[in-house]
Amino acid sequence: MVKKFIKYLFYLIIIAIVFILSVDLYISSSAKDRIYSSVKKVPHRDVGLLLGTAKYVRRGKINYFYKYRIDAAAKLFKSGKVDAILVSGDNATPYYNEPVRMRRDLIKQGVPKSKIYLDFAGFRTLDSVVRAKNIFGLKKYTIISQRFHLERALFLARASGSDAIGFVAKDFKGTKAAMRMLFREYAARVKAFLDIYILHTAPKFIGKFEKILIKENRE
Repeated sequence: MVKKFIKYLFYLIIIAIVFILSVDLYISSSAKDRIYSSVKKVPHRDVGLLLGTAKYVRRGKINYFYKYRIDAAAKLFKSGKVDAILVSGDNATPYYNEPVRMRRDLIKQGVPKSKIYLDFAGFRTLDSVVRAKNIFGLKKYTIISQRFHLERALFLARASGSDAIGFVAKDFKGTKAAMRMLFREYAARVKAFLDIYILHTAPKFIGKFEKILIKENRE
């Protein structure tokens, strides 16, 4: 009896590993031709969707995933590759507000406040991309994040009916933080796959339509 249990458990583990790796490969391949790392080569889109993350990690140290996303978004704007930036992040408590903090740092890098829009209900990547289309009316836009995150975001954006491309923010591979994020990403990709094809998960909060006025931004 014990031997049979161990045998079946072993098979289940193998199946789970194959499933996880297959999902990872599927999501990576689905975004393969829509990710750009060069400012010169990335096509112009009216709006860049900057995906939020915490500015600081433990003991008040800067989160470089955050810093490099801000740098990438500012670079796209200054190069004329986007005319406005939609910052989407978590606003869980009065003391934790990703969008406002990211707007503040974008302004420090020379992006005008009038050209930055805030989505306070980007609790998850799925929420951010679905709300970009349904709340802010974006169908063609550029997502800004690290490559590992971009692939999942682009997968979710396509599933929501958007024609999004991705611009790669600098990564810092080989560090402990990068390895932790990599392992977390495997689980996040499986969740994203299930959200789209099995669970049909909707954003936590929908809200009212908010128009991003691109014409005003070009003046």
